Amino acid sequence: MIRKPGFTGSQQPASALALSVFFVFFLAFAPALGWAGDEAFAARAPGDLSGYLKVDTINPPGNESRGVEYLAKILKANGIAYQTGESAPGRGNLWARLKGGAKPGIVLLHHIDVVPADLAYWDFDPLSGEIRDGYIYGRGALDTKGLGIVQLEAFLALAASGAKLDRDVWYVATADEEAGGEFGAGWMLEAHPEVFENVGYLINEGGGALKMPGGLAVMVEVTQKVPLWLRLTAVGNPGHGSAPQVETAVTRLLAATDRIARSPFPPRLVPAVGQMLRGLAPFQEGPLSGVFADPQQLVENEALLLSLQQGNPGTHALLRNTCSITRLEGSAKINVVPSEAWAELDCRLLPDQDPEAFLADLRALIDDENVRIDRILGFAPAITGTDNELFAAIEAISEKHFPGATVIPSVSGGFTDSHFFRDRGIASYGYSPFALVNSERRGIHGNNERISVENMEQGTRIMIDLLRAFAVGH
Repeated sequence: MIRKPGFTGSQQPASALALSVFFVFFLAFAPALGWAGDEAFAARAPGDLSGYLKVDTINPPGNESRGVEYLAKILKANGIAYQTGESAPGRGNLWARLKGGAKPGIVLLHHIDVVPADLAYWDFDPLSGEIRDGYIYGRGALDTKGLGIVQLEAFLALAASGAKLDRDVWYVATADEEAGGEFGAGWMLEAHPEVFENVGYLINEGGGALKMPGGLAVMVEVTQKVPLWLRLTAVGNPGHGSAPQVETAVTRLLAATDRIARSPFPPRLVPAVGQMLRGLAPFQEGPLSGVFADPQQLVENEALLLSLQQGNPGTHALLRNTCSITRLEGSAKINVVPSEAWAELDCRLLPDQDPEAFLADLRALIDDENVRIDRILGFAPAITGTDNELFAAIEAISEKHFPGATVIPSVSGGFTDSHFFRDRGIASYGYSPFALVNSERRGIHGNNERISVENMEQGTRIMIDLLRAFAVGH
């Protein structure tokens, strides 16, 4: 459905007419206001995020339509038309456009859903949106409601400026990223392909500036490991728990998962990871500086690789295919030997890995015809190059706001919705205009997730500058 704020029936009420007159007046003079006008949007970003964090969109079940309602109210209050759609009951998505010229458009994308949080391990209510000691606290502050609000404020500031755009700018908020994106980005591409018809670029989660001992590095995600989620199902003769058998579904499953856990896949240095590690080398202290400067030694020295895994498992995971055993289930009763037992594996493949070849190797490793492998989820590998106008704009804006910082194309060990759009030929980057230290980054899917007020305000300024540099005609 399309909503055009300000209209009730066929006529506008007097209050809406007055607001429209004011809005037209504001648009006429906003370019002259310059930075002062932008500051209003930066200043309100922390409060808008606080309100967004109070909206329960924990997935499962998602209920992203609640988040859509919240964002829609802000768009409506600012006179911006928008559209919404549900891929399933409660699974809401929202999109809005600032119309521009014929150049390939850009999408500002974030996901509305957030992962669960265990209140027992948090120091505050994960849905409180509390602002305290210079931080906004809540599940989704970093992943990705904070990014969504910064994108929204920049989108609104661009609209209020009255600037002539040489390309369309889209604001898109989707459901279900935390569970694979089928009800969000995937649904949008199938149900509303018109949104992406003349889109050439997309900014999403997955990057950001890192504060390290050696300085500041702006990470821009250009590719990611490819998820391959699998279920192993072992079968065997059922029976009574009081009469142990030689072999059962459970013992077969345990043997299969033990082989996987004890047999790490061969390490390899793919070009994108090598480029990223060499870019990070100047920011490292101690031995890691030399190791990152020559990362090939990591795949040639098992002891060095093990040391990296113990101290930095995220970076280690970029050097080989991986499988984590995350779920197990056997019998429903303690005294019953089941006919089936299953385990689920979160496997992540290097960007150049053929999934079918990997599955063949996994079957050979398990080596048991009574253990079946079923695919739960899998994507195609994709990478975005850096030789284009959006990456150049990110570099220029990063130099303006973080003088002397290095912009580094990066590889993500996790996955985002960007793969949907890379598959369609849209240049997609993981880029968040925040500067974080590692202790802050640990809040992503962790406890006490938070983002600073300073990051929200500065991030809004950076995103406004980026949109102006990239989308405003010169």
